[in-house]
Amino acid sequence: MSLFLVDYENVSASGLSGLEKLTEEDVVYIFYTENADRLTFDAHQRLLESRARVRYYKVESGTKNALDFQLVSFLGYMVHEHGQAAVYHIISKDSGFDSVCHFWEKQNIKVLRVSNLDVEKTCRQDQELTAKLRELLEEKDVQVVMGMIDKYKTKQGLNNALMKQFDNKKTSEIYRVIKPYIANKKA
Repeated sequence: MSLFLVDYENVSASGLSGLEKLTEEDVVYIFYTENADRLTFDAHQRLLESRARVRYYKVESGTKNALDFQLVSFLGYMVHEHGQAAVYHIISKDSGFDSVCHFWEKQNIKVLRVSNLDVEKTCRQDQELTAKLRELLEEKDVQVVMGMIDKYKTKQGLNNALMKQFDNKKTSEIYRVIKPYIANKKA
């Protein structure tokens, strides 16, 4: 069984990509706020046709990161309910959730953060990119670059962040490696 906790405020409808690949054993929990409560007709149709069970949680967003805190609290509840019998996925581009994944990894609970429901493709791409970056950088810098890729929505913003962190030569080397993986980002 796989459980998917969607940070809809962060990923919107793009986070639902791969929904059609889920099974009747999978459960999708969509956490949304008043600021992110819209679905396209296409996304609505895919949700209706999905074999997975889908549940919605409207988050009262009175404070910063309210959705993140409630999603993580719910994850803890799900881990209590299902333990190691499930694989847990946080669907978000927010690298802040990585610390949650590491915490549960130490407890022998598998929690992954991915950007959409197409877990196999996303995990495979992340693993490939991480391996390539490890050939070029120290582990701490690999994590910094992966966080930047998640954080910045444009290629220009990402490049500027890399330039602040690394020298020109290193930035060029990194950018050559990551370029195929960021093709979907705006210029």
